[in-house]
Amino acid sequence: MEQRLSMITLGVADLKKAKAFYENVVGWEATPSPPEIAFFDLGGLVFSLYPLEDMAKDRNAAPDAAGSGGSQSFALAHNARSKEDVDAIFSRLREKGAAILKEPEEVFWGGYSGYFADFDGHAWEVAYNPHWVILEDGRVSMTKG
Repeated sequence: MEQRLSMITLGVADLKKAKAFYENVVGWEATPSPPEIAFFDLGGLVFSLYPLEDMAKDRNAAPDAAGSGGSQSFALAHNARSKEDVDAIFSRLREKGAAILKEPEEVFWGGYSGYFADFDGHAWEVAYNPHWVILEDGRVSMTKG
C-alpha cells in the first residue's frame, strides 16, 4: 500500500444537517456527489460525510454500533489505482495477520472496496473508485480525465 491517505469519512447522524454545517459554518464547498454522501475536496485529500447507519452496514458492523461514536463513526481510506491493487493490498494484509473487517467486493456506488482494522481497531477502507483518478504523485483527483 502506498504511503498516503486519500480520504477521511465521518459518520453523521443527519447528512443534510452535517453538510450544511461544513458549508455554512466551516465555509467549505461540497463537490458534486451522490445524494447519499457528501464530498469536499481538500486539495487532494477527500473529506466525506456518510450516514452512521450506512457506514456500519458498509463495514459489516453491528447496526447499534453506528450510533455509539468512537471508531464506528469514522473511517480512514486509501484509494487504490485498480481492483487488482485492492486485492494485492488485502493479500499482504492477510499474510501479515491484519484483521479483515470486510473482504473486497463490488459496492453499490460502482467501486470495489474492503475494510481492515489496525491493532487499535481503527478502520481503514481500501477502495478502487472508477469515478476518480489517482494522480502520479498519489493525490486524488475527483474528476475523471
